[in-house]
Parts: sequence; structure tokens; C-alpha cells
Amino acid sequence: MGIVKIDDSLHEDVRRASTVMCRSINAQAEFWMKIGMLAEANPTLSFNDIVQAQYARADVQSPRVAA
Repeated sequence: MGIVKIDDSLHEDVRRASTVMCRSINAQAEFWMKIGMLAEANPTLSFNDIVQAQYARADVQSPRVAA
């Protein structure tokens, strides 16, 4: 594990998002990094496609909303 230097305004964005998403600041930053890495590696997938694929990989039934 290491230390990552990020801009103060980005850190503030991570802090605010972590509150909304009920994650620690580190967990929120890690989530954004993971999603960003997956998005770069799979540029044709949407955010929702990436999340669905991660649910499937973890063998989690993704919740569905009835229309």
C-alpha cells in the first residue's frame, strides 16, 4: 500500500461523494479508480454495464426495478 498525491479539490470531491455513497474516503477513491481502469480497458461499455459485469463476476444478483 502506498500514498497517492491528488489535487485538493479532487480530494474534496471524493470526500463529498463518500458521504453520499456511505463509503470511507479511501473506499470511494478506490471505487472511482477501479471503475476508471475498467472503463479505459472497455471503452464501449457504459458505467452500468461495468457495474453489472462486476456484480456477475462476484456472483451477486443485481437488483432489478420493476417498470
